[in-house]
Amino acid sequence: MARLRGLMWLVAGIVLALLAGLVAFQTLTRAAEVPSQTGENSPIVTVIAALRPVLVRTILTADDLQELDLPAASVPEGAVTDIELVVGRLTEVDLAPGEVILARRLIDPNVVSGDGRQGVALDEDKVLMAIPAQDLLTKVKIYKPGDHIDIMFSLDFPTTRGVASSTEDNKTELSSFYTLQNVEIVGLTGLLNPAPTTGEKVDPAAGVPDALLVTLNAQDALTVKYLIDSGGTIDTVLRAPGVERPFEPDPVDYDYVIKRYKIPYEQGR
Repeated sequence: MARLRGLMWLVAGIVLALLAGLVAFQTLTRAAEVPSQTGENSPIVTVIAALRPVLVRTILTADDLQELDLPAASVPEGAVTDIELVVGRLTEVDLAPGEVILARRLIDPNVVSGDGRQGVALDEDKVLMAIPAQDLLTKVKIYKPGDHIDIMFSLDFPTTRGVASSTEDNKTELSSFYTLQNVEIVGLTGLLNPAPTTGEKVDPAAGVPDALLVTLNAQDALTVKYLIDSGGTIDTVLRAPGVERPFEPDPVDYDYVIKRYKIPYEQGR
């Protein structure tokens, strides 16, 4: 009885092994019959790609582009296949040589620089404004188009307002305050010199812009103009990528510093 039971288990094992082999054979046969999507028989698609490095917010020309023949399976979704749909469009990201152009990363500019290389997509409720590049972050070449910044001003305010007084009594006090938040830089203008070539002496002023281009609503633009015309000192700070929430700092003046740091002083001095 035990021998019969062992024989049955042996036969069952052989049958299972034969079935497993048959399934594997059929699977391999079907795989061999399906043409490889990346092999010689794969459909080829012609797409448009960058020919050279292209910076964000650059208006693309034919000299920036090339056609690439790629297997259909390796073409990313949204790839542009017609060069006429790319020329004259504005890039929203930096492009590397050979990078396939995606339609969702291009926009139609409605403001184009004089040299035809930079552009801005300006909303109907916004105006384009150039802010003098007086801040240190601009001078040390930190900023690039697409960065989000906060704008601050320091301005002298009269200590007494609406009270008739002599000229000697018209004292002012400096106050620093947040003016605008989460403003996007859409361009940098007035590059003084091209980037130095290998072995060439580096000019510290090379590549430092004269102005930051930003888009603002009309009231904010007028406010910035007033503060600049009033002799205010402008400065900017860079936001971390993706941070859009408002900050709520208090304006800083003489009294604020005294109170915050508990600096001893005599009243009337």
